Amino acid sequence: MEVLIFQKKAFEEMTTKFSRFSDRVNELLAKQGSKSLNRWMDNQEVCQQLNISPRTLQTLRDNGTLAYSQINHKVFYRPEDVLRIVKPVGNKRATKSI
Repeated sequence: MEVLIFQKKAFEEMTTKFSRFSDRVNELLAKQGSKSLNRWMDNQEVCQQLNISPRTLQTLRDNGTLAYSQINHKVFYRPEDVLRIVKPVGNKRATKSI
């Protein structure tokens, strides 16, 4: 473990800059409003919405039926993309049950 020693002036400058950065991030988030990340759905939410298994969801991603974005190892889906495939998934189920 390393120990760093800051001069008071340098520490105050750093905290001021961080505070400005934090304020700017909050302003940008406020401007985004409905466009924030909380509108995106994760694997569990999509599986529940479509009433499918995680493996079926993987197949939908693999064959290009469902668009997605990946951040690190977590996969996210836009709600409008999920709604777009509700009908095709329902049709496949109806065909299988006959």
